Amino acid sequence: MGVGADQLCPLPTDPLLADVATAMENTGQAAWIVDGTWRFVYVTDDARSLWVDRSGGRLGSVAIGCHAFSGESLRVGSGWRFGLNTTELWREAFRSLGGLVLADTAGGRDALRTLVDPALCDVVDELVVHDGAALGFEMVAAGLPRGDGGASTSRGLVPSVMSAMRIRDGDGRLCGTVLTAKPTAPMSTLGAMAWLRDLDHLQRMDRFTSAGRYPMAILFADLERSSVLARSLPTADFFTLGRRLVRTADRCVIDAGGIVGRHLGDGVVAFFPAETSGSESAAARGCIVAARDLRNSLAAVAERSGLPADALVLRFGLHWGDDVFIGQISTLARSEVTALGDDVNATARIEASATGGRILASAQLVHRLAPDDAAALDIDPDRLAFTRLDDLDSATDKARRDAAAIAVCQL
Repeated sequence: MGVGADQLCPLPTDPLLADVATAMENTGQAAWIVDGTWRFVYVTDDARSLWVDRSGGRLGSVAIGCHAFSGESLRVGSGWRFGLNTTELWREAFRSLGGLVLADTAGGRDALRTLVDPALCDVVDELVVHDGAALGFEMVAAGLPRGDGGASTSRGLVPSVMSAMRIRDGDGRLCGTVLTAKPTAPMSTLGAMAWLRDLDHLQRMDRFTSAGRYPMAILFADLERSSVLARSLPTADFFTLGRRLVRTADRCVIDAGGIVGRHLGDGVVAFFPAETSGSESAAARGCIVAARDLRNSLAAVAERSGLPADALVLRFGLHWGDDVFIGQISTLARSEVTALGDDVNATARIEASATGGRILASAQLVHRLAPDDAAALDIDPDRLAFTRLDDLDSATDKARRDAAAIAVCQL
C-alpha cells in the first residue's frame, strides 16, 4: 500500500511484530521491520526522519507492503535525500542481507529473481543461504547524504552498522525480521555526545533540516569592551570567561525554547521560530525571556571569573521577522542552524546600538505578544515609548543606513 511522506505508518497486523514495532518506536530506534516474506510491514518514525524525501516533509515515504528489494522499494528510495537512494547502495544492502532473504524465499533463487528489482537479479547468484538468529554488517555509505552533484559520497563520513534480528513465535515460526541501524561510532562516543546536548534543542534543530522561510523572533547579543577585557586578562583566563559566557547564553536560549545560532566570538545569536515555539506570541516571549535571563546571569559569570559584577556588559537586540530563511547546515565537523535575510541583519543593527547593557526590542517583536504573554513579562505594549533607531544617540552608522526606520523600545 505504501506510506507517503509524513503519513503515519500503521502497526503490523501480526501481534508479535506489532509488539516489536511499538518497542522500537517507543525507544527511538531507527528500525525497519519485514514479515516472513520480506515485505515491509513497519518503519519507525526515527528511521523515516533519517531518510526524508527530497520533496520535503519530516518523515520519508516508505514502500509498506512491498518486498524490501522490489522495484517499488528502489523507486521510493530514489526519492530520499539520505540513505539507500542509489541502485549501488541497494545492491550493497542486498549483498549483506540477501542470505537471509534467500533462506526465507519459497522457491529459492528462481523465485527471488522474480521478486527483486531487475538491477539486483545478478546479485542473487552471489548469495549464500544464511538462516541464523541474527546478522550484523556494515554499510559503507548507508544513511549518508548525496553529494551536491547527485553522486553518493562516503569520503570522511562515519558509515552505519546494521543488525538483522529474527522474530519467531513460541512455536518457532518465523514472523519476520527487524533491521536496526546506528553509526559505527561506539555507544560510549554516541552517549557522551548525547549526554552533553539538550535533546529538546536537537529536536528543534531537526525541524529545520530542510531550509525554508518561517516567522520568528531573533536575538543578537554582544559583549561590550571585549577588547579591553582581552588585554587585561591572561589568554587562558579570557578563554575560560568566553566559554562560561557561551555556555550560560546557550542555557538561557534553550530554557526559553529557542535555537542557538552560530557562536561568533563573544557574540550570541538565537532564533525563536513560531514553528517550534507554538505561536508567534510564544516565540516573542521566549526571545525576551532569554535576553532577560542572560542579562541577569552576567553577575554570576563575572564572579566565577574573578571579575567585578559590572565588568560584563552585553548589548541586546531583539527583532521579529515574518519571512526569515532558516535551515540546518551539517558538515563533516559540526551541525548548526543559521538564518539569513534583511530582518536578521536589522537585528544585528539594533544590537550594535544597544549600548550600556540595554535590551532594545523592535515594535514588530513587542506587538507579537498576546495579552497573557505580555502580562507574564510585566510588559504593557500600549505604555511603551518607541523611538526610531536613527533617532537614538547610540545608533551606529550602519544602523542609520540599514535600519533607520525601525522603531525600538527598551525592555
